[in-house]
Amino acid sequence: MLTFDRIAASGTDRVAVEVSTLVIAGWAGRDEEAVRHHIEELAAIGVPPPSSVPVYYRAAAANLTQAAVLEVLGPDSSGEVEPTLLSLADGLWLGLGSDHTDRKAEAAGIALSKQLCGKPIGTTLWRFEEVEAHWDALEMRATATIDGVETLYQQGPLAALRHPRDLLARGPALPPGSLMFCGTLGAIGGIRPATRFAMELHDPVLGRTIRHAYDIAVLPVIS
Repeated sequence: MLTFDRIAASGTDRVAVEVSTLVIAGWAGRDEEAVRHHIEELAAIGVPPPSSVPVYYRAAAANLTQAAVLEVLGPDSSGEVEPTLLSLADGLWLGLGSDHTDRKAEAAGIALSKQLCGKPIGTTLWRFEEVEAHWDALEMRATATIDGVETLYQQGPLAALRHPRDLLARGPALPPGSLMFCGTLGAIGGIRPATRFAMELHDPVLGRTIRHAYDIAVLPVIS
């Protein structure tokens, strides 16, 4: 079970949710040039291009985690900040997550790599309909601690991503209990591992921010 604080105009509550379906929307950039840039930065580390744009990967919902520490096997994984859309009985809720991915495995198969790492998600949700009209104004940012230094890793407006309604129209249905990662921004300085990943989603219209962070613990690869 995952626990969320839901913030809406009608009030705030806390809910426990059992997510049964996890969908990861890939290549979800609105700007074709930005999508091409992300394809090229992954190609630089050996990842083949997608079969379609956007593409909808599936991963085990059990990979979702709100733990403060994410354990990964080997030194070749990294985080990716993404808005998330959670479908509940009373509608859609917007949150924040990291599509943490094993980059070495990604070179062999993207779908496989999506399954190999936990997917950290924040504990705060906003009612989607309250931000839907000003989606493009929302801002996303991530920092990565690399060699002991906190570095700006990703930053930009959600105008760079496809609107969730577009993703929903093109992708699989999201019945209650489903969660979808909705795309990411290019990494500033290239994709690389870190010991800590911090992210935020800022709404300048309603003046609020969702924040989440996690440490990365690297387990040894033993043959």
